[in-house]
Amino acid sequence: MSDKIRIAVVGANGAFGMKHLDGLANIDDAEVTVVAATSQEKADAVASKYGVANAVVGLEAVLERDDVDAVILATPTGLHASQTQAVLAAGKHVQVEIPLADSLADAEATLAAAEASDRVAMVGHTRRFNPSHQLVHDRIQAGEFNVQQMDVQTYFFRRTNTNAKGEKRSWTDHLLWHHAAHTVDLFAYQAGKIVQANAIQGPIHPDLGIAMDMSIQLKSENGAICTLSLSFNNDGPFGTFFRYIGDTATYVARYDDLFDGKDEQIDVSDVAVSMNGIELQDREFIAAIREGREPNSSLRQVIDCYRVLGQLEEQLA
Repeated sequence: MSDKIRIAVVGANGAFGMKHLDGLANIDDAEVTVVAATSQEKADAVASKYGVANAVVGLEAVLERDDVDAVILATPTGLHASQTQAVLAAGKHVQVEIPLADSLADAEATLAAAEASDRVAMVGHTRRFNPSHQLVHDRIQAGEFNVQQMDVQTYFFRRTNTNAKGEKRSWTDHLLWHHAAHTVDLFAYQAGKIVQANAIQGPIHPDLGIAMDMSIQLKSENGAICTLSLSFNNDGPFGTFFRYIGDTATYVARYDDLFDGKDEQIDVSDVAVSMNGIELQDREFIAAIREGREPNSSLRQVIDCYRVLGQLEEQLA
């Protein structure tokens, strides 16, 4: 391994590929040696924008290279499991964007591949890294706060198949296997193992073939509850907003920012070395590789999330 961890970003031209490139630019211990996209034109454009020396098409072209220690996968959801397994089989470390898979069987198979490997394998469960949620987690760990209820709204306006940049997608996003994964994992991370889960969904979209509205209820082993509302039909501010109702305080988290129950902003600038959750996620990946340890949000740590999602899928079916 060289002085820096040499990174390939696959799916670099997408919204989250670029978020990772922005974050990695701030990490001294990382060097992006290659970017990959679905066409040479797109790969070249990203490489030019971020000053990356090499631009290729597809994951296979990345795995053939000897100047790559680790791969970040910001590719369509349906490819996550197979591509993660391929990266591990090539002997490289891997961070795959959330979700790990879009079925429990694929998630379990990918975990088995990770456990059979000596490489770092991590999933981009960004909520574990946002300074807002980190502060709440730190107070829980210190015994200063316990979650009684989480009320979460995940709202987008996607009646057509578009991505976070408003561009047409070649694949279909999913409220359960993608967007609910953030909250299911975060609730367990903050409140303990999930012991009860229920879900209902609205009508199936005639063209997209997915439910555009969904409601999920969760209960943890310590009695805390979570209510999650998800929609692709909401014509208004988009994103996910978390309200923590606890025994000593109320917090409202909006991505990296945190507010109290009266909507007064809480300073989280000292929680971590950055105010960018994606950058902090990438810092953890690089540090785990350098230190030879399991990262926060390893496949082992997040697999219970996908087991819950699998149970919910059975209910909805």
